[in-house]
Amino acid sequence: MDNKINSVVKDTLLNLRKRGVPATPNEYHKEFCKVSKTYNLSVTECKQFKSLVQKLTKNEQIEIKAKGIETFEDMIPVLLNRVSKDQVNSLSKLFQEAVTPSISIGVNEELKKFSVKIGNSPALIFEEDIQKEMQEFITQRFEADKKIVKQKTSDIAKLLTLMGQYFNDAIQSSGKGSEEVSNIKSQIQSIDMENTSGLEELSQLQSQLIDAALSIENEMTSVGEKLHSGKSDVQKLEQRVQELEKELDKTREESAKDHLTGLLTRGAYEEAIKRIESAYERTNNQFAIIFFDLDHFKKINDTHGHKAGDIILSTFAKVLNKNTREFDIVGRYGGEEFVAIIHFNLKRELLKYLKRIKTIINDNDFIYKSEKIHVTFSAGVAIRNNHSSYENAIQKADMLLYEAKEGGRNKIIIEDGTVI
Repeated sequence: MDNKINSVVKDTLLNLRKRGVPATPNEYHKEFCKVSKTYNLSVTECKQFKSLVQKLTKNEQIEIKAKGIETFEDMIPVLLNRVSKDQVNSLSKLFQEAVTPSISIGVNEELKKFSVKIGNSPALIFEEDIQKEMQEFITQRFEADKKIVKQKTSDIAKLLTLMGQYFNDAIQSSGKGSEEVSNIKSQIQSIDMENTSGLEELSQLQSQLIDAALSIENEMTSVGEKLHSGKSDVQKLEQRVQELEKELDKTREESAKDHLTGLLTRGAYEEAIKRIESAYERTNNQFAIIFFDLDHFKKINDTHGHKAGDIILSTFAKVLNKNTREFDIVGRYGGEEFVAIIHFNLKRELLKYLKRIKTIINDNDFIYKSEKIHVTFSAGVAIRNNHSSYENAIQKADMLLYEAKEGGRNKIIIEDGTVI
């Protein structure tokens, strides 16, 4: 065995020298594994590399094979391309929002359970079976929305068809009557009044005019009855259309609300901030962007169960909603994270709002099955006027939230250095 190893080492160094390759640890390892194969020598380190490669994703294995990577050092750049935990969490949240129907507000139990599973273990989204389930839920989401749109437009199509029918009847009847009157007019113009027979022709025309008038009267009466009957149907349809419009408005409003907390969804918040940014560009009204995050929320779920976690989320949301003015906005950004846009003139107004929220949460306990659960939160606050763009401002708020978490939690950090 020792002789074999000595021979492998010797041949390895000779091969590197012949190729003019420096005997660095990385190059030596690659050549050593190649030479050991020719001697049928089993080397633990060479096996460990193969074993690790087999544990990587298919795409990573393909990349390693294509690049001829044979050492741990050369493998590092491939592993650095992996998605970070924060990015996985963001992808998980985006998926949960993507599969929730935007028009059809019904969310079945399977989707709820799947969202909880993804929320607890975001890394699952990279597994093939999970991705198939994701695709199925996305398809279901589009089908549900399409079904509602089709149902809501059916009565409007009926209204258009009925209106077209009545207008067509009216036009046709009017056309027949006009044609008869036009023929009679031509006959009157052709009468020779100097001829005595003209009087007889006038008498005949009188009779024809009476018949034509009766015909027009009957036709118009018939059309009038149809229109009167149709008017009732049209009124019913108009009423139904109004009801549908109200239902659609209600559906849009409800689809903009998070089903658990009643706050704006992430998507609805993004739409609202566009309007606020547009107003800011015109008036330069000062506002703060506040990121709230419940402390140790995973521990609460693990200790008391997800039902308790849901109750805490919905109650915290009610506190935010009740204490936030109508012209400000508050939404669920994802998981246990919330965001609020608060307009203010003087800093003390903003401080009053933040202190009120913190006092309510710190001075009270959440109740679940007669059990008291004390919860705290951390927050980061950025001022829009201090930044060139909304994107920069919200990134600053997120950084301050992270700073509050790292600094012991249960604190609010404003970007001017104020800590509550």
